[in-house]
Amino acid sequence: MINIGYGNYISGERILTIIRPDAAPTKRMVQFARDNGQCIDATSGRKCKAVIVTTGMQVVLSALLPETIAKRHNSGNVQEEGDLS
Repeated sequence: MINIGYGNYISGERILTIIRPDAAPTKRMVQFARDNGQCIDATSGRKCKAVIVTTGMQVVLSALLPETIAKRHNSGNVQEEGDLS
């Protein structure tokens, strides 16, 4: 599980991509997900700084920067990659 801010967690296995919310195509994707009930707002009322797309094509909004979430995701995968014996 990866902390995506303010007590919210997501399964690292489910993350497909983590992107910034400021591009127009990303804004359209978020709006489409909201309209279809596929958007989970995990910002706790703060400004959205990252959009996480899951393998189930759900969109999760986070108030943490994409770099922060990616770093937390990668630090959890280091142990798995290191076990090559």
